[in-house]
Amino acid sequence: MSDQCEERATMIAAGDLQEFAPRGREHCRRHPSALTLQLRRLQPASELCSSDGAAGLVGSLREVTIHERQRESWQLRKGASDVGEEVDYDEELYVASNMVIWSKGSKNQASTVYKAFTVDSPVLQALWCDFTIAPEKSEKADGNDEIVEKCICILQNSCINVHSIEGKDYIAALPFQVANVWPTKFGLLFERSSSSHEVPPSPPREPLPTMFSMLHPLDEITPLVCKSGGVFGSARVQYVADYTMRIVFLSAEPSIVMTYDTIQSLHTVWALRRVKPEEQNTVLKFSEQMGTPQHVATSSSLTAHLRSLSKGDSPVASPFQNYSSIHSQSRSVSSPSMQSRSPSISNMAALSRSHSPALGVHSFSGVQRFNFSSNTQSPRRHSIIHSPNSTSSDSFLITETEPIVPELCIDHLWTETITNMREKNSQASKVFITTDLCGQKFLCFLVESQLQLRCVKFQESNDKSQLIFGSVTNIQAKDAAPVEGIDTLLVLEGSGNLVLYSGVVRVGKVFIPGLPAPSLTMSNQMPRPSTPLDSVSTPSKPLNKHLGPLEESVLLSPVPELRDSSKLHDSTYVEDCTFQQLGTFIHSLRDPVHNRVTLELSNNTMVRITIPEIATSELVKRCLQGVKAILPKEIAVQMLVKWYNAYNAPGGPNYHSEWNLFVTCLMNMMGYNTERLAWTRNLDFEGSLSPVIAPKKARPSETGSDEDWEYLLSSDYHRNFESHPVAKALRLDPLEVSAPKDDFLQSLSLDSSTLLFTHIPAIFFVLHLIYEELKLNSLMGEGIRSLVVLLVQLARDLKLEAYIDYYYRDYPALVKSSRQTCIIDQVQTGFMHHPSFFSAEPPSIFQWLSSCLKGEGVQPYPYLPGICERSKLVVVSVALYILGDESAVSNEASHYLYKITSGKDALMPSQYLLVCSFRHSTSVSSLAEKLVIWMTNVGFTLRDLESLPFGVALPIRDAIYYCREQPASDWPEAVCLLIGRQDLSKQACEGNLQKGKSVSMGINGFRGTGYWAEHSVQKLLHRIIEYPELEGTHKDRQLCQRTMALPVGRGMFTLFSYHPVPTEQLPIPKLNLTGRAPPRNTTVDLNSGNIDVPPNMACWASFHNGVAAGLKIAPASQIDSAWIVYNKPKIAELANEYAGFLMALGLNGHLTKLATLNIHDYLTKGHEMTSIGLLLGVSAAKLGTMDMAITRLLSIHIPALLPPTSTELDVPHNVQVAAVIGIGLVYQGTAHRHTAEVLLAEIGRPPGPEMEYCTDRESYSLASGLALGMVCLGHGSNLIGMSDLNVPEQLYQYMVGGHRRFQAGMHREKHKSPSYQIKEGDTINVDVTCPGATLALAMIYLKTNNRSIADWLQAPDTMYLLDFVKPEFLLLRTLARCLILWDDILPNSKWVNSNVPQIIRENSISLHATELPSSEDLSLETLAQAHVYIIAGACLSLGFRFAGSENLAAFNCLYKYATDFLKCLSAPTASITGHYNLETCLSVLLLSLAMVMAGSGNLKVLQLCRFMHKKTGGEMNYGFHLAHHMALGLLFLGGGRYSLSTSNSSIAALLCALYPHFPVHSTDNRYHLQALRHLYVLAAEPRLLTPVDVDSNTPCYALIEVTYKGTQWYAEATEELMAPTLLPELHLLKQIRVKGPRYWELLIDLSKGTNHLKSILSKGGILYVKLRAGQLSYKEDPMGWRSLLAQTVTHRNSEARAFKPEAISAFTSDPALFSFADYFCKPTVNMGQKQEILDLFSSILYECVTQENPEMLPTYIAIDQAVRRLERREMSETFELWQIKLVLEFFSSRSHQERMSRNPNRGLFMNSEFLPVMKCTIDNTLDQWLQAGGDVSLHSYLSGQPTDESQLSMLACFLIYHSVPTPGQLAAGGLEGSTNFSELLLKFKQLNMPVRALLRLAPLLLRNPQSMVL
Repeated sequence: MSDQCEERATMIAAGDLQEFAPRGREHCRRHPSALTLQLRRLQPASELCSSDGAAGLVGSLREVTIHERQRESWQLRKGASDVGEEVDYDEELYVASNMVIWSKGSKNQASTVYKAFTVDSPVLQALWCDFTIAPEKSEKADGNDEIVEKCICILQNSCINVHSIEGKDYIAALPFQVANVWPTKFGLLFERSSSSHEVPPSPPREPLPTMFSMLHPLDEITPLVCKSGGVFGSARVQYVADYTMRIVFLSAEPSIVMTYDTIQSLHTVWALRRVKPEEQNTVLKFSEQMGTPQHVATSSSLTAHLRSLSKGDSPVASPFQNYSSIHSQSRSVSSPSMQSRSPSISNMAALSRSHSPALGVHSFSGVQRFNFSSNTQSPRRHSIIHSPNSTSSDSFLITETEPIVPELCIDHLWTETITNMREKNSQASKVFITTDLCGQKFLCFLVESQLQLRCVKFQESNDKSQLIFGSVTNIQAKDAAPVEGIDTLLVLEGSGNLVLYSGVVRVGKVFIPGLPAPSLTMSNQMPRPSTPLDSVSTPSKPLNKHLGPLEESVLLSPVPELRDSSKLHDSTYVEDCTFQQLGTFIHSLRDPVHNRVTLELSNNTMVRITIPEIATSELVKRCLQGVKAILPKEIAVQMLVKWYNAYNAPGGPNYHSEWNLFVTCLMNMMGYNTERLAWTRNLDFEGSLSPVIAPKKARPSETGSDEDWEYLLSSDYHRNFESHPVAKALRLDPLEVSAPKDDFLQSLSLDSSTLLFTHIPAIFFVLHLIYEELKLNSLMGEGIRSLVVLLVQLARDLKLEAYIDYYYRDYPALVKSSRQTCIIDQVQTGFMHHPSFFSAEPPSIFQWLSSCLKGEGVQPYPYLPGICERSKLVVVSVALYILGDESAVSNEASHYLYKITSGKDALMPSQYLLVCSFRHSTSVSSLAEKLVIWMTNVGFTLRDLESLPFGVALPIRDAIYYCREQPASDWPEAVCLLIGRQDLSKQACEGNLQKGKSVSMGINGFRGTGYWAEHSVQKLLHRIIEYPELEGTHKDRQLCQRTMALPVGRGMFTLFSYHPVPTEQLPIPKLNLTGRAPPRNTTVDLNSGNIDVPPNMACWASFHNGVAAGLKIAPASQIDSAWIVYNKPKIAELANEYAGFLMALGLNGHLTKLATLNIHDYLTKGHEMTSIGLLLGVSAAKLGTMDMAITRLLSIHIPALLPPTSTELDVPHNVQVAAVIGIGLVYQGTAHRHTAEVLLAEIGRPPGPEMEYCTDRESYSLASGLALGMVCLGHGSNLIGMSDLNVPEQLYQYMVGGHRRFQAGMHREKHKSPSYQIKEGDTINVDVTCPGATLALAMIYLKTNNRSIADWLQAPDTMYLLDFVKPEFLLLRTLARCLILWDDILPNSKWVNSNVPQIIRENSISLHATELPSSEDLSLETLAQAHVYIIAGACLSLGFRFAGSENLAAFNCLYKYATDFLKCLSAPTASITGHYNLETCLSVLLLSLAMVMAGSGNLKVLQLCRFMHKKTGGEMNYGFHLAHHMALGLLFLGGGRYSLSTSNSSIAALLCALYPHFPVHSTDNRYHLQALRHLYVLAAEPRLLTPVDVDSNTPCYALIEVTYKGTQWYAEATEELMAPTLLPELHLLKQIRVKGPRYWELLIDLSKGTNHLKSILSKGGILYVKLRAGQLSYKEDPMGWRSLLAQTVTHRNSEARAFKPEAISAFTSDPALFSFADYFCKPTVNMGQKQEILDLFSSILYECVTQENPEMLPTYIAIDQAVRRLERREMSETFELWQIKLVLEFFSSRSHQERMSRNPNRGLFMNSEFLPVMKCTIDNTLDQWLQAGGDVSLHSYLSGQPTDESQLSMLACFLIYHSVPTPGQLAAGGLEGSTNFSELLLKFKQLNMPVRALLRLAPLLLRNPQSMVL
């Protein structure tokens, strides 16, 4: 039994035991599918009752039939969260028949079903897989980061379904039978199923590849290639076609595959990677040359095979074979993976394969396999079925196919060594990768037939390029599973014991409460967990004996060598088996996740257990990590094993005593006798009942004894209590402790034979670094105190005086001088390994920072990578911010740090000092920025900052304060959160989201012109006709004309203002064409038919109505193809509306989502309007993309783009026009030669012989001109490759007329015979071609300032020439000329008039003349008309030049001309010019005005529009109304949120939309297609900037300063705007700033790029701003007088005291500050002395809040409290004094002084007397102490004698505050002989001691006070 005691001593208690059943099973029972029916059909009647789950889960589980058990399988993995934080739950994928259930749940079994999938045929396998989408495949990816799609793959017989988490579904057909699917790093890997007896085919038939990969569900399935070296000669690349190779394991990280060769019985490991291009070529070439038949597959035949199979001949064997296989196979094991229970090889393939008849069976020929792990009584029989080899059917005849290019390759890495005793069937049934406690990796595979777990150690090569495999270690095992959470693995031994291993080192047995231990007889039952464990045989040995060196052999039994396999059946094993029949035993392990694993028991139940953690307390974890990092790996593993056993013994310690246990354990391993050492003996393992740990204390004693009292007095608790302030306040006398018993007085020596003895110095140094690291976390105070006690003991024993002194200064109360020391023999000290990084001077992070701040030299600070991360962070940030060294953060190995490693050759830093002077950096702001951005990159957050001690955090806070004042607008969200700018972080956060319904629409209320303007516009544009005073139907018809002209304007007004609901149709308002007729007020309906109206009168109006409705939809809305089709109206009358709706969707970019099929449907209907809308919409959506599909679509509708022999299609004329414009849009700006050539010819297309092309020729010619202009937009003379087309000359000829050129090109046949109706002769018909050619010239030479072309367009200056030109064309010529000479346009009337030729100017009629001057040779009518049209053209160009700019000069100039024209209309001379002409010009002017003031809602323009709207009589026709309503719409574009752009593309769009010839009636498309009026959308851009208060989330006013870039007309200028406002065009701006004083400043710098601002504007233009403290918004306080309240107190005067805490609400919205004011600043009745503290707190609070740095409040209070504690002499630790010292040094540091000199009125603590007062108080307190007898103890300290205990604390404070060197340093400095102060000064120079401290030390060092006189 003694052996068993030993075993028990090293047992590990497993945590919470739970019954386990897969969650999916329960869900399956409830699932409404036919699954239950199938189950019933398969079950015998007797078992029907149990399958309903009525008997409870366990009951049903035990009675589940074999059928059902074989049908289900599941796998578990660690829960993965979307965000990436740690989550602790399992995810389960459960498969049963056709269902896959994915559930998630934690260990308390709160599980949810996440997704359930049901497919058509039985599921063979289900698995998780991540597919990576390369950036070019996805549109979303910006840059080259790959997108990972997380998916679930479900393998069925003939296909594989892939479902991604985002909701995408793919189905990939499988071209062959799949035996297994494996998820890889790249995608899926398939194994083709083949029967094991497949004969190597005769040479003509190559073997087919057996492994294939699929990188994405939409990619082809491609064969795998392998590159194997050595076995078959040199390394070559070939397909994997060896059917004897089976995959047994595949891992994604590292990417390796393990295969098993069924013939050689060997396991091989391969690396899986992407194929290199040269390897692809080799394989493809190689296969053509027909290599050896065995290893090479002809790719062509393979391809043919795959292709033919995918056409649908699925390789199913004969029906007879299927039938037989169902019966004969139901009990057969179809493959060894049947036995697999690991998550990586899911046995669902094996289980369900035996029931899926269609699969080719692979069974092993005749191997009888005895299976000990199964619970069947008899060995299973293999039935051997020979099925015809169905896969190699005769489909190889087709050879001419392109080869399939392989995508993945496997490289050979390692193969098992061949042994003579290898059994045939030794395939690994379970493979996994495990890591041991020190991070070494092992590949373990379980060979069940030999009861062995083979572990191969592997590691990465130095260049990380490949894996190197080591030797194999065998462990006896029946089953095994990795425990990833704690880097160990569980092994189930043959005897039934569960043993924990780390790598190949045995840790100990696992004790499972409630399960009998297999080695005990059944009579002696284990106690239930509730009974105390004392009843189990308690070892009578003390604890340290257990952990002592003698037990090594038990703890670390070396793994026994592999037993001969013949002995498998020897007696002991058989006895074990028979014995196990008695009770429940574990027969296998499965589903390991993190540190949980399921045990399958012999009675068919499953239990899930948790393997305990290595440590729970943060402090122990840190120390273990540190010690592990420094020790050699073997020793580290042994140490961890010992600790793990001690910590996790059954009934082990609770959280509080964990540290005490750790100390005891560690010191025992170092050779201490913890029983004899006073302080470790008194460590309390609170409430530990384990007989192992505290055998002595468990002994109960009825009566008390003196020992108990002494134990109490000598305890730490008592010592701490004595030094506690309460004890002092109560004036308790310290108790005398009686001298301890003499057995403790004798010196204790260390046992040098223990495990860690030689490494004590290294461990000590590491623990010291951890101590320094913990100092940087103010939450770890308790841990530091515990750690320092251990450190002092070690330092004392290692005789490190400097360290002891250092700890004493840190914790004077804890470190007393009379502690026990243990003697280490000198001889043995020699054995100690003193590492190279050990320094005699203790490294101190605070001292290091202090030296940096003072500008002294510092040595690199030592740190442990991965453990001392805070130290690293602080060191680097100080180096960057204080020393100004920008390289500190740039690279990993900073020269301010040196890493400590366990290797022998640890790099010792060369003993150089880094000279620390503040480098003049480029700019301070950039340092602060760099620091803040670097800190967020390393994951530093505000919470981390709060736990940093205040002195260390100060430089970081200073940088943050700096950045908060002047942030950049494009910082990521994390940075903005760190600097505390919620406005910016919210902006950054919104930037990443899709725009939902935002604040923007609520803003119209307080834009410039106010609410009533918006309202009146709404009334105007949604007007119903009610004019009772008008007579007759003619009037009605006129009003109708006006109503029908409304929708275009309405579309502009409501542009992009609505997010449709995807489940509802878009509401389209009805056109109201009813009016009332007096005198009886009867309703007259124009559609009723009793009034004669032109046919189709309203068809274009309803088209416009549809466009207007569609344009309401914002571009950011979520719309899909189905919704667009869903909106299709049922009634034919609404078809025109729907046509408009389609065009609108194209304009706002949604039409790209419409499926090509639907587009085809719409076009084949042959509805003219639908075709127009669709063609224009699709082209607008594909603007400038040269999209081939769309080009084909448009070409069908343009005869000129079709080949001459093609069938003549009867395309309606308007559709042709739309298609031509579409071509222009799709090819915009591309200068595509062929397109340009065709369009150029089309401008002058002659009418054909049979009346084709005869009607409305003008609009077609104009469209061709506009399209040509768009294609060559702005290219000017650089039209590459088109010089032979003579584009400008040809256009000039079209414009002025002349002899028609001979038609070149393929269409000349069509134009041979002239038209029979239209006699044009052989000259060009200028009336048709001029407008198109003029505008084409304008667009080609747009903004090029090309004088020679512009002169062609000059208005003619002789009467003779003027007679040749239509006055209307003069408007176009002038416009074109001005657009070419873009930079010459000036916004004044002088420039406008300069466009009028002299002859017209001299003879122009004054507006007010009453009669006409007569003239013989001049036609006054011509001159007058030319005059008005030229002026109108110049004004229109002015409108284009200043579109959307709200330029005041341009507005005034245009307004003047508009009023002039209005007067003209009523002047008597109007008849000469002609009313029609004047109305046209007036409309053009109104549009120009609206363009300039677009989106601004200017009142004067609005008045003009309303005036024009009211006019209904006279010459007012549909077209003029259209123009006026368009002007009105432009004025309020997008509800005032949009404006116009002046980019080339926008000008082209506006030219199409505002073409200055307006239709005469509603169906008039002769000169210009009406649908083009809507192209203005392409020129609209969001430019409204709306400030939103981040705290209240409401829009507010804010002052914005806009800086313009300098141009040739004006220098750089700034302008102040009150936002919300429309911004000028972004390319004109340099920067935008939100100005103070009310809001936090915010700079958007546009010189870096405008994308950031563009994204803000496109998402509703919301700019988050934050009110500063004490300020009110402009709405509440327009003049800024009310916040003067703040000003009176801000200038610090006597009223600072009178600051009432109630007033704080004006300054901040932070609830924490309110509470602080409430509790700490409100005076109560009898205050007494507290009044002073309250006043202090009030002023501190006031200062923090008004200076906008409330985060400094804790710092202020901490400093104040520390100073008060020092005054009361109650400093028991000097931690806070250090911090104050660092704060003072920061403010006097050079870097800070420089910052202050550049920016005097900013910073923390700035305008306050607080710091000087505190400094003064500290100085006074310490000086008083010195005078009151402190000098005595100081002197005794300096001379190395013991000091008075009562003075220790104050002495330590003095030493820290004045940086006094240690006695050792003083002695080394040779200060004894100094006689005067000047000598001291010289000698102390090396010790870096400040002079003020030296003045205080001098009297002690010099002895005679006289020598103080220099």
